[in-house]
Amino acid sequence: MSMHGGGGSLGGGRTLRSFTQDGSVTRQRLGRPTLRRIVSFARPYRGRLTVFVLILALEAAAGAATPLLFQRIIDDGITAGDTRLVVLLAGAAAVLAVLAAGLSVADRLVSSQVGEGLILDLRVAVFDHVQRMPLAFFSRARTGALVQRLNGDVLGAQRAFTTTLQTVVSNTLTIAFTLAAMFTMSWQLTLGALVLVPLFVFPARWFGRRLAGLTRRGMEVDADLGQVMNERFNVSGAHLVKIFGDPDAESERFAGPARERRDLGVRTALLGTWFRVGLSTIAALAVAGVYGFGGLQVIADELTVGTLVALATYLTRLYGPLTAMANVQVDVMTALVSFERVLEVLDLEPSVAERPDAVDLRAAVAARGASVSLTGVTFRYPRADEVSLASLESVAGQRKDPTTDTLRDVSFEVPAGSMVALVGPSGAGKTTVSQLVSRMYDPTAGTVRIAGTDLRDVTFASLRDTIGVVSQDAHLFHDTVAENLRFVRPEATDADLERVLRQARIWSLVDRLPEGLETVVGDRGYRLSGGERQRLAIARLLLRAPDVVVLDEATAHLDSESEAAVQAALDQALAGRTSLVIAHRLSTVRAADRIVVLDDGRVAQSGTHAELLAAGGLYADLYRTQFAEAG
Repeated sequence: MSMHGGGGSLGGGRTLRSFTQDGSVTRQRLGRPTLRRIVSFARPYRGRLTVFVLILALEAAAGAATPLLFQRIIDDGITAGDTRLVVLLAGAAAVLAVLAAGLSVADRLVSSQVGEGLILDLRVAVFDHVQRMPLAFFSRARTGALVQRLNGDVLGAQRAFTTTLQTVVSNTLTIAFTLAAMFTMSWQLTLGALVLVPLFVFPARWFGRRLAGLTRRGMEVDADLGQVMNERFNVSGAHLVKIFGDPDAESERFAGPARERRDLGVRTALLGTWFRVGLSTIAALAVAGVYGFGGLQVIADELTVGTLVALATYLTRLYGPLTAMANVQVDVMTALVSFERVLEVLDLEPSVAERPDAVDLRAAVAARGASVSLTGVTFRYPRADEVSLASLESVAGQRKDPTTDTLRDVSFEVPAGSMVALVGPSGAGKTTVSQLVSRMYDPTAGTVRIAGTDLRDVTFASLRDTIGVVSQDAHLFHDTVAENLRFVRPEATDADLERVLRQARIWSLVDRLPEGLETVVGDRGYRLSGGERQRLAIARLLLRAPDVVVLDEATAHLDSESEAAVQAALDQALAGRTSLVIAHRLSTVRAADRIVVLDDGRVAQSGTHAELLAAGGLYADLYRTQFAEAG
């Protein structure tokens, strides 16, 4: 038997959902500052929220008035034989039903406007904040955990102002109106009906704990399934599995947790069914008791038939809201804790930030040229607690943070328009230098300058306009060739794209593609070879036309033919620009104006190729080793 109350039902999703939340959240305590910030998100919607509450009140009043009309129809109309009154009251009940339907639609319209608006505000706020975080943040945070904050936690936070608010207000008003009407009709039967309330509340809490445990385990299994799918369905993972994997073993790896998820689903469904059937049975017994005792009172002329029918109708509206309100603390705290998890991300301050009085770097470059200098630079990679959140890292507690400096008192200069190469053994700190020059990180000590201006004093926008980077693993979005290029300059025309593609020595390939510039390059550009991806990245750099270029092992891992093509494109890209080139293959940097040799985070040598060979030492050793390997 359906038991309606406050727009919900014992068997409906709204009431049952509250029992599947993690009951442990009720132990959470949120401070006033957090609550004030939560309320601040609702401030733009306070008008709609007021309308929302008024609609809920009207809905509850309309629902409470309907049984009273039935009472009048039976006692004053049918029993008295007053056909006019029966028709009039039946018409009033019909109007009330239509009004209730209209209020239900209005309730849904306003709640969806508020809810979807909050989702938009929170998602945009989190996305905007996260994309401004430094590279160190992304090197630690799990992508799935960040996506969960934007999806699951944002939706949970939104429920605080829509579903949870609706449950609390609607059910409170429904209980108040219903009990008031019932007590005025028969306080004896009303008290008798309330005696059965514990039979609803205590089983609801027991079932709620059991369902919460199953739900928690289900979420863990879902995460395991998602991890398997994410790792196997991206193009690199699929390629690895096809080369080395066993399809049967991979299917079993997925089927194991999938079977557990099936079993959990069956147990959850069965437990939920027992819960609904039990409550419906108790409710049916309660209604039977009211008709039984109430019927005896009717026979004894202590109660009218209409009053008995109205009491039974009210009873069906009472137990559902009472049960839902018994668990409302879980709903409220779940929503508020979701809000806290969203605020936790928004409160994480970027370790690399733009100063309020930051200056435009382009003016300094125009006046003094795009020189690059490092003076006494020391750098240690930040600890997890300095740049990230433990809740976003799966192994934060196990990870050993660096305790030593990666760079130590590094100083050198790249004059405007010149090319300086950074070389050295693996782990010497070459890539770290490139990340400091592009301000992915700030130095622990010392200064990095472009055009004599400390990078910590410039705007991010002007720095992006000034510097361009091509790494050994050029990233392309799963989009067309044209859109991957226009990422750095959205207003570029097709003619602009053709020009830079010609300069990057790849136009002939793009022109032969089935859809030319509109050809989709695939996940991470996987439809293209390594050399082709690199040349597209160089074309993207040329389109941006920066004053300073950083090449981080841009020709590493390429075959000789691809390296030659990429090197020709690089020669075009570097012409007339200040360039810092990080190279493993020393043959590619012999023409550099200066070569800086790093070893264990320090500058070990500096000079031209000929000077360094003549001086002997680390550079000469590296060169001879590579020459011997090539031979």
